[in-house]
Amino acid sequence: MMSRSFLRLTMACVLAGAGVTLATGPAEAGNTPAKTVPVRLLSLNDFHGNLEPPTGSSGRMVDETGATVEAGGAVYVATHLKQLSDKNTLKVAQGDLIGATPLISAAYHDEPSVEFLGKIGVTASAVGNHEFDEGYAELRRIMNGGCHPVDGCSPAGEWKGAAYSYLGANVVFKRPAQGAEKQALGALGGTNTPSLRALLKDYGIPALPPVAIRWMNGVPIGFIGLVTGSTPSIVTSEGIKDLDFIDEVKAANVASRLLKIVGVKAQVVLVHEGDQVTAGRSPDSCSAQPGAGNRIATQVDAEIDMILSGHSHQAYLCTVADPKGAGRLYSQGGSFGRVITKVDFQVDVRTRDVVRSSVVADNQVVTRTVTPDPEISAFVQTWKDRVAPVANRPIGKITADITNAASASGESSLGNLIADGQLAATRTGGNAQIALMNPGGVRAGLTYTGSPAGEGDGVVTYGEAFTVQPFNNLMQVITLTGAQLKTVLEQQFTGGPNAQAFTKILQPSSNFTYTYSASAPWGSKISAMKIDGVDVTDTQTIRVAANNFLVGGGDAFAAFTGGTDLWSGPLDIDAFAAHFAANPLITPPVPNHITVAP
Repeated sequence: MMSRSFLRLTMACVLAGAGVTLATGPAEAGNTPAKTVPVRLLSLNDFHGNLEPPTGSSGRMVDETGATVEAGGAVYVATHLKQLSDKNTLKVAQGDLIGATPLISAAYHDEPSVEFLGKIGVTASAVGNHEFDEGYAELRRIMNGGCHPVDGCSPAGEWKGAAYSYLGANVVFKRPAQGAEKQALGALGGTNTPSLRALLKDYGIPALPPVAIRWMNGVPIGFIGLVTGSTPSIVTSEGIKDLDFIDEVKAANVASRLLKIVGVKAQVVLVHEGDQVTAGRSPDSCSAQPGAGNRIATQVDAEIDMILSGHSHQAYLCTVADPKGAGRLYSQGGSFGRVITKVDFQVDVRTRDVVRSSVVADNQVVTRTVTPDPEISAFVQTWKDRVAPVANRPIGKITADITNAASASGESSLGNLIADGQLAATRTGGNAQIALMNPGGVRAGLTYTGSPAGEGDGVVTYGEAFTVQPFNNLMQVITLTGAQLKTVLEQQFTGGPNAQAFTKILQPSSNFTYTYSASAPWGSKISAMKIDGVDVTDTQTIRVAANNFLVGGGDAFAAFTGGTDLWSGPLDIDAFAAHFAANPLITPPVPNHITVAP
């Protein structure tokens, strides 16, 4: 059996393989009169760069009384955090703090949002899938600093890096990073030990820090970061081509053992995975329907004391049983900065472990009835001023609201409009014949009523268009046979070899029609495909336009990856803006291109 000192060094070496230094704290305190010491955690999840108060349903939250209130916005998050903080407080997060963000943040590669989170004192966060929207290399830049390799420095100057630690215990390299394994072994004086080799082989070389240790009132608190294992299917494949996302439970258990080896027994999982809830319930209720998040919360090592989650944008507070039958907290705090999860607990000074019976949690709605934080108000206004010339530029007009709400078939007016714009942008050069848009990429609707910026009713600004499509995906065109296209459409539905999590109806360009029967067996759901009114045959070739997320097999549409003759064109937002330029007054399309059969 390896000695404690050897295991401690082993852990440090494994982390060193990813360029990570394990943080350590002061030596164990001497005789302390108190048997326990208090710790408070304040957590956020799925902030998505909402520096300004989110609007519409995204800016409302059901509070503890059952009332629906306006919630969210950086200036209010900051005030509520100050009111909830005391000398025992650590602030943490559960991922998707950036990515799919409003233009105020996205225009500068989310540096404003990361700076804000540092200003309010976040100390550690799990990575979310959206942290990988611009790829692993860009995430490392956000973590460590430096100007963007293409766009250069923002108006604020050279980026200094995140003030908090991003954690991803289940994110490892597909193959050892250049010299990583040698570096890890070399740190042991060149000792090529079987135990260390086995550990590296079983777990892999971490691509991100797996854990962070923070000291509070003389005791160490260990945080384990995890991201949903579905990340490869919901982000652009090129940006994570060198990474593997291993099972969350396996990674958490390895990280838990490593923390325990170095004497950290108070352990908290920050996981970007969660569950859906029963609608309309209080954020303090346990309304979570057991799913992917619950699996993690119930199966990770019993040494782990609580699981703070994200990803599903829901708010709940649950107690679940760990593998030994003891209860532990499983929570989530909504999204967009509308809820702060407050967790109070005691840590036994002698054992350094959480006294689970002392855990008290509360989901605090970030109401807008408090005084906005003056420092953050000035900070947000600075970035609003910087981005205003771009955000407020008119790009076209609409005659009425164009909504992203799905019709009975699953298509929407806005989805059709976006697909039509993508087809127009890829006909020349890419020779596209149809276009398909993923519904999850249509993030908001377009409203006819003018905004406070004063552009006027019916005017669509670049900022509003960006809110609809915030990912900066690249438009691409591939060749599929009619049979391959049918398989793509079959993959919209649950079941089948692609394991679609829930039905996702691709938004078609208006010249493409077909019929589906959701009740038919998988593989026989799609029929009557037509392009410009002409039947599609299995053997004909079709030039299909889609964003690079879909072309890479995103959202479990694996059949896209069988396409050939790849052509790349403009960014999706540029295609959308160009469509407005070519059609200055747009009437909402009728979403009637898909027929639903029994």
